Amino acid sequence: MKSGPLLISLVLANMFLAAVPAMANGPNQVVIRNFMFSPMTLAVSRGTTVTWKNLDGEPHLVVSPDGKFRSQALDENDSFSFKFEKPGNYNYICTIHPQMKGTITVK
Repeated sequence: MKSGPLLISLVLANMFLAAVPAMANGPNQVVIRNFMFSPMTLAVSRGTTVTWKNLDGEPHLVVSPDGKFRSQALDENDSFSFKFEKPGNYNYICTIHPQMKGTITVK
């Protein structure tokens, strides 16, 4: 029986999957990875807390240009949360990397 290569392939695949972090840990989470917010747009209900988690090796900020919320610098694996109390569209950027943009829509 030649199961050696198959067994090695399965072990390597499991090691790879264990090493890859999940893109999102929950329905109200935005992951920061590869200099992008993912998802870039998120719709939530009023009263929902949204959490941003930085999975990049570089620091990022989560900043509402209208001043409604602002994180501290988020290093790798750091998180920031904000509870959205009022309906509307909330745009945000990373002020360190202004090409990074996102929107939270609160119903």
